[in-house]
Amino acid sequence: MTLGEFFSDRLERLLLQGAVMVGASLFLLAVGNQPGVIMLLLLILLLVFAVVELRDFFICRRRLQELESILDGLDRKYLFAECIPGGRTVYECKLLDLSRKAGRAMISAVSDAQAAQREYREYVESWVHEIKTPITAARLVCQNADPKTRSKLTWELAQIEAHVERALFYARAENPEKDFVIRQADLGKIVAEAIGRHKTLMIQKGIKIETKDLGKTVYTDAKWVNFILGQLLQNAARYHSECQSPAVILSAEALGKQVRLAVRDNGIGIPAHELPRVFDKGFTGSNGRARGGSTGMGLYLCRNLADSLSIELEIDSKEKEGTTVTLTFPSVVTIPSSAELTMSGNKSYP
Repeated sequence: MTLGEFFSDRLERLLLQGAVMVGASLFLLAVGNQPGVIMLLLLILLLVFAVVELRDFFICRRRLQELESILDGLDRKYLFAECIPGGRTVYECKLLDLSRKAGRAMISAVSDAQAAQREYREYVESWVHEIKTPITAARLVCQNADPKTRSKLTWELAQIEAHVERALFYARAENPEKDFVIRQADLGKIVAEAIGRHKTLMIQKGIKIETKDLGKTVYTDAKWVNFILGQLLQNAARYHSECQSPAVILSAEALGKQVRLAVRDNGIGIPAHELPRVFDKGFTGSNGRARGGSTGMGLYLCRNLADSLSIELEIDSKEKEGTTVTLTFPSVVTIPSSAELTMSGNKSYP
């Protein structure tokens, strides 16, 4: 608080003091007092008022600094009212009591909301694990169907499984750090696992997958990165081009202490005016509406998880040419040259 702010807050009081001084001067002058005496008295009163106001200013400023220090030292800012020492005036005590009552009501409401959210999350996680059983059973049943029906059912089951997986990760996305295990991981193995989980989908869509220079080590959570890559592969399958042989290329390069993984496809691409919104929650875009089945949650979850893992996630696309998504990992330990030579050879799937 500045001196100007303090005096502007007390403007009415200062004006009242000035009016009292002027009135007293006129009265003393009317009863026959000497002007010099009156001027001396006014100077004394002005000095007293100035000292009193300045004293109040320094007291208020010191009090505010004390309260700001208490707030800055709190991890949970909403407990501020509970941590303030007793008020120095009756008015301040009453004000603090009201603040504490409001704070307790807010804490109670937040606790109830968190409990309800926690119960919902637990229900979703339980449901996800239970639904996997009938999905697996349906996969076994469709093995006995004719090839055309089996192919169609396998595709639909893959879509169901993808939606279920997104629901699980969305439920966990509120506090992803509780499920993170950051450790040294082989980028090649992470990519290979993601490809393996979606290999059937890629084969059905006739998409060729190539990997290049993935012999890199990153520090991340392999499970969550696997999910991100899975979403990108599903998008490549959903929005592949019918006019050319569809392909997805995954390649990595070292950038000092970072590693950049690029996922490129030659699909239908994204209109330029929609690119800034593709990571927004629920945004499906013209392609999603045209082909159906899009929820607008896949890339939204990818961005949230990438931010939590300190991975820079960027997307670039040209309509009718394809899309490139890059993941830049924060740090890397390069694999020894002998091992790197073994793993860096290009691979093709399927």
